[in-house]
Amino acid sequence: MSLAQRIFPTVNILARVSGMFSLWILLPIAVAWFGNDDGLFPFIISLASLLLCSMALAILTHGYKREMKARDGFVLVVGLWTVLPAVSALPLLLFNPSLSFTHAYFETMSALTTTGATVLTGLDQLPPSINLWRHLLNWLGGMGIIVLAVAILPMLGVGGLQLFKAETPGPIKDAKLTPRIRETARNLWMVYAGLTLACILLLKFVGGMSWLDAVCHAFAAMCLGGFSTHDASVGYFNSPIIEAILIIFMLLAATNFATHYVALSGRKLSTYLKDSEFKAMLLLILISTLGCAAYLVQQNTYTDYLTSLRHVAFNLVSIATDSGFASVDFGMWPIFVPLLMLFLSCITACSGSTGGGIKMIRTLIMMRESNRQMSSLLHPSAVHPLRVNGMAIPNQIIFAVMGFVFLYAMSIVGLTFLLLLTGLDFLSSFTAVIACINNAGPGLGVVGPASNYGVLSDIQIWICNFAMLLGRLEVFSLLILFTRAFWKS
Repeated sequence: MSLAQRIFPTVNILARVSGMFSLWILLPIAVAWFGNDDGLFPFIISLASLLLCSMALAILTHGYKREMKARDGFVLVVGLWTVLPAVSALPLLLFNPSLSFTHAYFETMSALTTTGATVLTGLDQLPPSINLWRHLLNWLGGMGIIVLAVAILPMLGVGGLQLFKAETPGPIKDAKLTPRIRETARNLWMVYAGLTLACILLLKFVGGMSWLDAVCHAFAAMCLGGFSTHDASVGYFNSPIIEAILIIFMLLAATNFATHYVALSGRKLSTYLKDSEFKAMLLLILISTLGCAAYLVQQNTYTDYLTSLRHVAFNLVSIATDSGFASVDFGMWPIFVPLLMLFLSCITACSGSTGGGIKMIRTLIMMRESNRQMSSLLHPSAVHPLRVNGMAIPNQIIFAVMGFVFLYAMSIVGLTFLLLLTGLDFLSSFTAVIACINNAGPGLGVVGPASNYGVLSDIQIWICNFAMLLGRLEVFSLLILFTRAFWKS
């Protein structure tokens, strides 16, 4: 098989999906049109350019269409997550010509990977259409552009199973909700869209936000993206009610969406009580929140426990679930608490959620496997099956989890050293990598909640771009492309 026959079928699909994706630009165009803001012409020019380019590329590669194989799925996933940020950056570049491609690409990569890190300042003064575009990208990235695509790829004559397995978060990817992949994707998105609508209405009518703020913050909460329309993030509103609403929806977004679907379709809240991941996530967050609130009072950061509890609850839930909102500058807290929050961002979110990191199910598997190994030392002849949610976990999955955790840890170490090599200090380097690979948003030091990633050099920003992509694709889906075996015939 020639190089063209191997690559061009994937390029053809990339072109067609990119063209369909660009149609989302119609939403900010409508907002700019009715609001008469400065984003109108940049969005119109972007839409026309992207449609023409994608159509031309699709036509040129049309003769190379063929059925996708497993390897094609990985190439297409990585291709989409690399190309779509570039496509999405065009309106930002046209609106602000002084913005470099590096910064624009970082902004859209952060949006689509739901990291929530930003290089932009003056968010309060941005046209509503530009702010809506940033948050729309956030929301679309939430359940995965690929999972959205597999619901419509059959219309393009492309099967979606390879994509779903390559991109869906979590180690147990064959537990499908329905026999057909298209129905599975549609069911997940119905739950996702329904919860987003509920969040918008509560933020508007209970929290008192404007429609723009309610839509944008609901998008960011449900995708755990953490973008805001204000430089001060959620701290701009200084509202316990808004913070409480966002806490609830961040926790819902960090829960497996398959659990939501089963609970809602069967009208059984007991489904949540049977989910080991969900219970472990809530317990970990509860204990951490209560303990950190008491610690900050003891350290005289806050004078009373309720004030401390309010700020810790919101910011800890935000970082632990990999959202990235901030209501205060938690970088000024005693270092124990923000570092604990960043550690929680590694393990807290459930599989099948919009969160990042190792995921709670892998944490449970690793913990129970450690206990099993210690039990085997005491009772070598005993058989100790490893179970999660009452289901025996095959050794194949346990080994995959161990391999994932190793590569995840080594990626953090390697990327931290790369940032150190560029001259960035250790605290900023380490926390930037943790925040980016977990898609959590703000780190500490120069990339803390009171600052943003715009202070980094271009090479440092591209390292963070790679970390965001690596985390969003759960390490294996990206690193497999760098192996010799993958490219062998």
